[in-house]
Amino acid sequence: MSDEETIQVYNDRVDQYVNCFAPGEADPDLEAFIDMMPHAARVLDLGCGPAMASVFMRAAGLNPDPVDASVEMVRIANETHDINARVAQFTDVQDVAQYDGVWANFSLLHAPRDAMPTHLSALNTALKPDGVLHLGLKLGQGEERDKIGRFYTYYTEVELNDLLSGAGFTIAHTRQDSGMGMAGTDDPFIIIRATKD
Repeated sequence: MSDEETIQVYNDRVDQYVNCFAPGEADPDLEAFIDMMPHAARVLDLGCGPAMASVFMRAAGLNPDPVDASVEMVRIANETHDINARVAQFTDVQDVAQYDGVWANFSLLHAPRDAMPTHLSALNTALKPDGVLHLGLKLGQGEERDKIGRFYTYYTEVELNDLLSGAGFTIAHTRQDSGMGMAGTDDPFIIIRATKD
């Protein structure tokens, strides 16, 4: 993420975010992702926020690498969970065959549309052979800011199919739903699990 206004929203609202999304247990999408991982798998938690997904992964015996562009999210993740979260943006992903999985749950939706092919290609390169990408994005069209100032890019399922195929992924699972976010709107979204070709 390189949109400074979006990053600042997360810095300023870290406590609100934690209160909004602090789960009591792993959600079914995370559980399904964890079940696909080999023992002690290394997983990039891209846009980790307060790193709750990484906490569940660690408890399941995985080796998460939580990263976020918000220094406050990283701070609270480490203070709360001692999880070794670090500050990094999407463009900092330059690894080669280092991860068994990438958990990008509603993070890449803050990237500009024209940057998405580059980000997906970088994640493909960062994955080991047969690595798994989890991707959560909001459905729709265009780009805009929500009412609290965060930048969003919206996609159709057809667009995402083409983007993932072009980046070297094969889609293994999709589901669509809607949910309430921190801005207080009920938005449609898509969850995709894809494997590296």
